[in-house]
Amino acid sequence: MPNTLLNLIVPPEAEDLVAEWLLDRDDVPGFTSVPVSGHGSSERSMSLAEQVAGRSRRVMFFTHLPTAVAQSVLAALGEDFRGSGIHYWLTPLSEVGRLKG
Repeated sequence: MPNTLLNLIVPPEAEDLVAEWLLDRDDVPGFTSVPVSGHGSSERSMSLAEQVAGRSRRVMFFTHLPTAVAQSVLAALGEDFRGSGIHYWLTPLSEVGRLKG
């Protein structure tokens, strides 16, 4: 079954809710989150302070899942977090595993 990397860019105010939501799902075995800065032309979605700084604070969640599961998670996320401003992308993975040692 092909694997996909699911990337979510989440506004900081939704970080805890999204983390809890992902942790509650049986089909998401784990994920990583890191603080990131968004840079781009979407000033209308930025606060005045973010516009002055030239970046917007966000949190990035990423996890690898079978493609069908990633699409299902994304569909459910779209229902539960509609209008939240979450940005996403899916990337096909050629290989996933752990180093043995």
